[in-house]
Amino acid sequence: MNRAVFLDRDDTLIANREVTAHTDHPGDLFSPAQVRLLPGVARACRLLKEAGYLLVVVSNQGAVARGRCTWFDVKACNDRMQELIRQESGVGLDGVYFSPFHPKGTVPPYNVEHPTRKPGPGMLVQAAQDLSIDVGGSWMIGDAPRDLQAAIAAGVADDRALLVGRLMNARFSDMPEAASWIVSHTP
Repeated sequence: MNRAVFLDRDDTLIANREVTAHTDHPGDLFSPAQVRLLPGVARACRLLKEAGYLLVVVSNQGAVARGRCTWFDVKACNDRMQELIRQESGVGLDGVYFSPFHPKGTVPPYNVEHPTRKPGPGMLVQAAQDLSIDVGGSWMIGDAPRDLQAAIAAGVADDRALLVGRLMNARFSDMPEAASWIVSHTP
């Protein structure tokens, strides 16, 4: 079985708040031209891969349900993110999963609550099945409590679910700092 680091996308791997703050759709990044890796992310991805972890992105993308973008727009942004990580680090992501659902959406069939939408564990469970991942031996890095809740619900130990970013209770300032912690605690 493989070990993985599950990663949130927006404001964990790529800039979102600052990129979309002055648009008519704050928080919804759906243009590949706006995709920017956060500082140190590519190097951190390489470190985690060298430590033997699969890298799996799990991201809510409710803008699809709200009609602000399409499934294809999200995929184009994810493809651009993967391309930047590969160019800057020399390693690739092993999986990219996203949930287009939102219960307050207006676009069927996505305008419902769904088990893949974090804090539900569906994306992590699916990735574990697809990639033969030992969830109990894996980690999660995210910038919102729902990221950690999804990981714990899927079977990641609560001390392996790492909160990064600007929230007061965030343990780490960013994904590279959390990645260094993981590598230093990997036998």
